[in-house]
Amino acid sequence: MTREQARALLEEHMTSDVLIKHCLASEAVMRAVAARLGRDPDLWGVAGLLHDLDYESTKDDPSQHGQKTTEILEERAGTHPLPAEALQAIREHNAENLGIERASEFGKALTASETITGLVVATALVYPDKKLASVKVKSITKRMKEKAFARNVNRNHIRVCEEIGIPLKDFAALSLEAMRGISDALGL
Repeated sequence: MTREQARALLEEHMTSDVLIKHCLASEAVMRAVAARLGRDPDLWGVAGLLHDLDYESTKDDPSQHGQKTTEILEERAGTHPLPAEALQAIREHNAENLGIERASEFGKALTASETITGLVVATALVYPDKKLASVKVKSITKRMKEKAFARNVNRNHIRVCEEIGIPLKDFAALSLEAMRGISDALGL
């Protein structure tokens, strides 16, 4: 599946501008993580872009989130299917609710990457100019310790980055840089 096909599918299934921006940020971070780990940035980016494809239809039933996305992708695969490893990573980003193990490097990367986007955005929004350009890595890592700040962001999911060999400080820097690269699309 090409990025263009993935983007069209995302826009077909999502109406929330905030969710679309989250998926764009997740794509950017996943591309950066893939490059760092020597994996396929295009494949990992598409997985980041599509990981929440079903969110609007499953938000009231978290036990289906991720699973429904993979079903949609399998139905729409046509001549450009996503590999099984990408579908598994999409399921693994919601492992707790699906009752599965988060075991793959790809799934761990997606979990950490899509989660840190919320912390980075929340950090940017406390700056007077509300721009990613103003955010410092130290601010992100400091906010990791503040449980009341962006309290819906699961810090344990972000720390999964260490299970794939990327220290938290490096992961924060990589994520911030990736998101800065698309700051116009994010409005930040």
